[in-house]
Amino acid sequence: MPNRRNAIYALLIFCLVMGLVTGRSFFFNLSYLFAALMILSFVLSWTAVNWVRVSRQTRARRAQVGKTLDEQFTVRNSSLIPKLWLEARDHSDVPGHNPSTVVPMLLPMASYRWTTQTVCIVRGEFTLGPLTLISGDPFGLFQVTRHIDATSRVLIYPATVPIYNFAAPSGLLSGGDAQRQRAHFVTTNAAGIREYEPGDSFNRIHWKSSARKDRLLVKEFELDPLADIWMFLDISASSVFERPYSAEGLPMEEFYIPPSSVEYAIVIAASLAQYFLIKERALGFVTYNPHRTVMQPDRGNRQLTRILEALTVAKSETPLTCDQLIALEAHHMARGTTVVIITADPTDDWIREATLLVRRGLRTIAVVLDPVSFGASARSADETQLLLEANGVITYVVRQGDNLTAAMSQR
Repeated sequence: MPNRRNAIYALLIFCLVMGLVTGRSFFFNLSYLFAALMILSFVLSWTAVNWVRVSRQTRARRAQVGKTLDEQFTVRNSSLIPKLWLEARDHSDVPGHNPSTVVPMLLPMASYRWTTQTVCIVRGEFTLGPLTLISGDPFGLFQVTRHIDATSRVLIYPATVPIYNFAAPSGLLSGGDAQRQRAHFVTTNAAGIREYEPGDSFNRIHWKSSARKDRLLVKEFELDPLADIWMFLDISASSVFERPYSAEGLPMEEFYIPPSSVEYAIVIAASLAQYFLIKERALGFVTYNPHRTVMQPDRGNRQLTRILEALTVAKSETPLTCDQLIALEAHHMARGTTVVIITADPTDDWIREATLLVRRGLRTIAVVLDPVSFGASARSADETQLLLEANGVITYVVRQGDNLTAAMSQR
């Protein structure tokens, strides 16, 4: 394109020189023609990217690995000048997401739409946009770009796999029978309603009953008869084992877990959170990702969303080891609580901490990722499993390449 312009410039100068030398109007007319061509080409190229409206609609700002991210783009020509050609380049950093396209000729006031469906292959928080519009004149002399800086954020949750028969907490009611004890704080068990008293919080008012009875009534709560479940996720730097891989090399057509102990641990944590919350159990969550993240036990989709959001941006940068995580966060848990530990740590330190939990009366379940299967020269998970089960810890072993549904549904 610069070569074409240089050729026109050279012809323009040549015609002007010949016109001055010979005095013939033919050369002056040619120089005027080339000058008019340059001006017309510049004006057409400038108008080609202006008076253009671009809209971008993302179906949802949250997606999940293995599912699709859907977007619809609309380019509208809001001028009376047709746009002969237009290229829209997208600069999103979502792996595998490339909605860039070449827009065909747009007549005045016409629009063009296209949609994209991208299979999400990597968890994380990513940016959609910005966009760059590129166009030029019909003669190919000028190319003009226009940057559209509008951006938005999208969260891609980690994948989850179905789990059918994970080790259940001891007994049908792991915390005992319903205690029928009133609680002064809000719990997951509403026991009834009573008259409003001064000092009651507004969030305890039962508005439907108050409207029906024409007086303020508040909800009463009982202590939860089911023991809480706490999930401890260890993704410390000392527990990271992985084989070389890149996001660009991951298969796009199906769900795939990268060969990393961190990615396996996160998928397992997300799947177990979904499993327990579907069963309406109160689930708490603890990890350092790398900052301390503690979620008190709760039920429902809101708790699952909070856990998935924490797992989405989790990074294995904390120096806090698995045994330190257990020692710091499990000291306040009451007898009968179920603790699920997910780690690839091959050392004995966290095994001693897990044994102490069993001696304190906590039901302890360990999901051990075999570091050897991820290419590490460490102790096999089979030896770790023998030590844990000898001390009363229910143990699941997961290796790289395992079917997680089968591996986590063995009991």
